[in-house]
Amino acid sequence: MEFITVENAEEIIQSQTRDYGTVSVPYTDSLGRVLAENLFTDRDLPPFNRATVDGIAMAYHAYAEGQRTFKISAVQAAGETPAAIRSASECIEIMTGAALDHSVDTVVRYEDIAVAGGAATVKGIEIKQRQNVHFRGKDKKEGDAVADAGWFITPALIGLAASIGKTALMVKQLPKVVIITTGDELVNVEENPTPYQLRRSNDVTIQSVLAHYGIRADKLHVNDDYDTIKDTLQHCLQSYDVLLLTGGVSMGKFDHIPQAMEHLGVKKLFHKVRQRPGKPFWFGTYCNQQLVFAFPGNPVSVFMCLHRYFIPWLERSLGIETSSPQHAVLQHDMDFPYPLQYFAQVKLAINHQGVLTARAVETNGSGDFSNLIHTDAFMELPLERNTFKKGEVYKVWPYNV
Repeated sequence: MEFITVENAEEIIQSQTRDYGTVSVPYTDSLGRVLAENLFTDRDLPPFNRATVDGIAMAYHAYAEGQRTFKISAVQAAGETPAAIRSASECIEIMTGAALDHSVDTVVRYEDIAVAGGAATVKGIEIKQRQNVHFRGKDKKEGDAVADAGWFITPALIGLAASIGKTALMVKQLPKVVIITTGDELVNVEENPTPYQLRRSNDVTIQSVLAHYGIRADKLHVNDDYDTIKDTLQHCLQSYDVLLLTGGVSMGKFDHIPQAMEHLGVKKLFHKVRQRPGKPFWFGTYCNQQLVFAFPGNPVSVFMCLHRYFIPWLERSLGIETSSPQHAVLQHDMDFPYPLQYFAQVKLAINHQGVLTARAVETNGSGDFSNLIHTDAFMELPLERNTFKKGEVYKVWPYNV
């Protein structure tokens, strides 16, 4: 199977989504995970009538009957048992968040009263019944759903879980992932490379992207030796759910990955996609369980394939509802005279009409990764065309937004 289309590659990869089960984690450790249960309130929210400002709480009917000065019968802080008034001529001096007794129903801000001699006088303003009160159950009733399975756990969701007493959350189990870099020319980041060597960066990049999803991927590096590569892959196929490789998948004399995969019985689902960057991309499965994503070694190819193929697969496997891809309006004419689907690095912006726009940045090929920090997404341009016009709308796959 040679040179399949981007659409075919996407279909094949998405057909291999996996469910890795669920696990319970402390809510304090759940950030970035995917919720695997529906959350329900354990009581009304808010659980009592509460003041939303500092001021006085009173019975509105007394004000409606013409009373403007109220004797302060108590001062109440948040968290205290609600204080009651004994007559409509009284009020409670109350703080934000404090619970209201059933004898009062309206709160007036300090800014709108004058306090003197143990009494509060409402200034010449209009008061509305039930103002500045957050009533019990206004947000949610006991037993109401507040979050659905499949949501990405954010700081706000963690706060919500805490408010309903969920100290442990069921989340989607994450696949065990290893990142394998290949190549004699690559050295550790901490080392000083020779004039003809490079520091490894692909593994760090991938690891950083996966950390957003809570995945703590392991890293390995192997040189271009067939037996070493084969032995390393064999070990990893027994120890991990997903293998992410970079390098060694093209047509060079030292590109041993495809041969090693075949020897180990890894089923090739495709090799080579009609795209730029990332044409030599290899994908397969082992025993219908483990998955192997073998990307080309060039950094931009790795970055594009990761965001175009692996991340959508991961999000679908974890049940994450995602808005990718987005669509943006091209801001200039451009040409790409090759029979490949081009993924252009673009800078995104929102124009004055609220429309997402994209402007391509010139690069020096898939080895030039310096522009990735200055751009926001890959714009996917149709395979069937070579000329693309200003104002046309195409898919974008964000990575820095």
